[in-house]
Order: sequence, then C-alpha cells, then structure tokens
Amino acid sequence: MLATLRLTYPRARTELAHANAFQLLIATILSAQCTDVRVNMVTPGLFAKYPTPRALGAVPQAALEEEIRSTGFYRMKAKNVLACCRALVERFGGDVPRRMEDLVTLPGVGRKTANVVLGQAFGIASGVVVDTHVQRLAGRLGFSQEQDAVKIEADLMRVFPDSDWIDLGSLLILHGRRTCKARTPDCPSCPVNDRCPSAA
Repeated sequence: MLATLRLTYPRARTELAHANAFQLLIATILSAQCTDVRVNMVTPGLFAKYPTPRALGAVPQAALEEEIRSTGFYRMKAKNVLACCRALVERFGGDVPRRMEDLVTLPGVGRKTANVVLGQAFGIASGVVVDTHVQRLAGRLGFSQEQDAVKIEADLMRVFPDSDWIDLGSLLILHGRRTCKARTPDCPSCPVNDRCPSAA
C-alpha cells in the first residue's frame, strides 16, 4: 500500500509553507483546527514582519491575535505562539530543538507538531504524524483499531519501519484530503482499493 501511495503522491510533504524549522513550528501550531491553505494566507506576512523567535515573541498578544485571527482559536494560539517563541529564546538560544523530548516541552507543541517539525524540517524520524486524516485512514486501512492518537502512532510505528515514518504521515494526510475523505471516500478511484479492508 505504501509503495502505491508513494507513486500516487510522489512529492508528499507538508503543505504548510515554510522556509525554516521556526516557520514550520509556528505554522503547525496555527494549523490546529484550521486548513493549511488558510494558514498559508497568514504566515507570509507574519514572518515578513517577525522573522525570528525573538521578534515574534516580543509582539503584544492583542496585535498577534489580529494577525492570526482568521486561523480560528486565535487567543489560545497567540498565547501559545508567544510562549513558545519566548521559550525558544530563553531555553534554546533561539533555535528550534531537534529532539522530541525538548520540542514537547514548548507551549502549544504536542507529539504531532513535534513529529511534523522533526520529520519535515530536519529529516529526523522520531515518530509518525497523526492528525485527523491519519487517524481515520489508519483505521480504514486496517493499520490500527485504536481511537487515541498516541496509540495509533504506536501501532503505525510497529507496522512500518522507521525509514517510512516521515513519508507515511505525509502520504496518509494527502490521501485523506484527496481521496479517502471523511464523509465521502472515493473508493472507486482509490489506488489501494484492492487491498483496503474498508473499500466500498
């Protein structure tokens, strides 16, 4: 299945626009309950004004809320972004850490965000990104029967070798967005239909 998905989506990567690990970290925090398309409308202007953790961390919360309002849940996101930037400056010299155990100590950062940053910005396979698409497809494709993201990630890490972990999350996300949609999966045009236990 994974080989087929690789052929179907040959350039599977995050669709969040970013130039470096810091930008990807902030974009991923902003992407919670929001589309990547919407985040990509906000972040170019945001990073042009505030290109570093120090600069972004110094923005008044009310001003940042206005900048990111269209991403939804903007008060909590602004609070997390500011605290995250300040933690990067105070604890990591302004650099995005390259270890899962460090990343998850940052405000607004859980395993999903940490896996996105480690995999996409640094090429480090520390786990599998599990968002709502991966959660849904892991069940439909028979990789996991769990509902909890951490347990699904553990199942995927058992099923696939670590050399596949980075691509796996990106491939399942793209397949979930384009073909295996939540309400209306397009089973007839699905490239892995013949091997899918949930195929209609």
